[in-house]
Amino acid sequence: EYVDGLLGLDGWSHVNVLYWFDRHDTPQQRRILRVHPRGNAKNPLTGVFACRAPVRPNLIALSVCKLLSVEGAFVSVEGLDAFDGTPVLDLKPFIPPDAPTQGLRVPAWAREGRPTD
Repeated sequence: EYVDGLLGLDGWSHVNVLYWFDRHDTPQQRRILRVHPRGNAKNPLTGVFACRAPVRPNLIALSVCKLLSVEGAFVSVEGLDAFDGTPVLDLKPFIPPDAPTQGLRVPAWAREGRPTD
């Protein structure tokens, strides 16, 4: 039903994919406000709004993905941090000026142990 909304998306190299952490949609998990990021107890206890934990009051998630193709109603991306079958809420083109390039600050736990491309 939304295929007409994909017109022109293939002109972009990257897309913001907003999706729903459906596997964590329980009243108990929505009340969790502090976690050890990446499920690693060595990381400091951190508020869910200061990390990308899938347990949170609002289960909306975001990944910036490389857009591989748009064929009919099928959009193929690379780098989506979601399980197969996860509900997609929206797609928005990634526009480079929207991303900050200076003055970035991240905690040490977020820099350590990251996979490299």
